Amino acid sequence: MLSERAAMELGEEQRDHWRRVYSRNPHMYGAEPSAVARHAAGVFAGRGARSVVELGAGHGRDALWLAEQGLEVAATDFSATGLEQLRAAADERGLSGSVHPLLHDAREPLPFADASLDGAMAHMLLCMALSTERIRALVGEVRRALRPGGAFVYSVRHTGDAHYGQGVSHGDDIYEHGGFAVHFFDRALVDALADGWDLQEVHAFEEGELPRRLWRVTQVKR
Repeated sequence: MLSERAAMELGEEQRDHWRRVYSRNPHMYGAEPSAVARHAAGVFAGRGARSVVELGAGHGRDALWLAEQGLEVAATDFSATGLEQLRAAADERGLSGSVHPLLHDAREPLPFADASLDGAMAHMLLCMALSTERIRALVGEVRRALRPGGAFVYSVRHTGDAHYGQGVSHGDDIYEHGGFAVHFFDRALVDALADGWDLQEVHAFEEGELPRRLWRVTQVKR
C-alpha cells in the first residue's frame, strides 16, 4: 500500500508534470469531446440533470462540450495552467456563464454542498497518482455532493492495460511510465467503489495508439 507521505510527494511531482505538459501542449487533447463525455451527456439527459461537475477537467474539452449541451458545469482540476486555458476557451466560445473552472486537488474534500449536483464525470482522473484510500474518499465525496438519483460516470485504465506492471512501481498498483503515474484498477476496486450505489454498467473500451485499455463505469446514487 502506498504510504500517505509517498502519495503526497508523488502527487506534487505529478502536479508539476501536468503544469509542464499543459504549458508545452495547450491543446494536447484537441477540442473534440471524449467518448466518455458523450456517454455521460446521454446519461445526464436521461436523468434530467442540469448541474454537473467534471473532475479533472484539464484544458476543458469535455466541460465545454457538456456546457454546449445545455448543462451548468463546474470544472475542477489541480492544474492552474489547464484551467487558464479552459477559461480562455469558454470566453471565446461564449460559455463563461455556464462553465465554472475551480482549482481543486482531488485529495481534498469537494467544494460543493451536500446533494447539490445532478451528475458527475471523471475521465481518467481516478486512475491518476491517487492511493486507494484517496480514491475511496473522493468517490465518497462525489456521493455526498450528488442528489439521490444522480449519476457518476468515470473511466479508468485497468490491469489488462499494456502499461500495467511496466515502468517505475510506486506500490498500490501505481506505475509511472513516460512521466505519467497511473493507478491501474482491478475489478474488485470498481466493485468496492460502487458499494452503496446502483452500479449500472462497467464497459470495456480502448483509446489511443497503444491502445490504452479502460473501463467506463456508470453508477447512480441511491
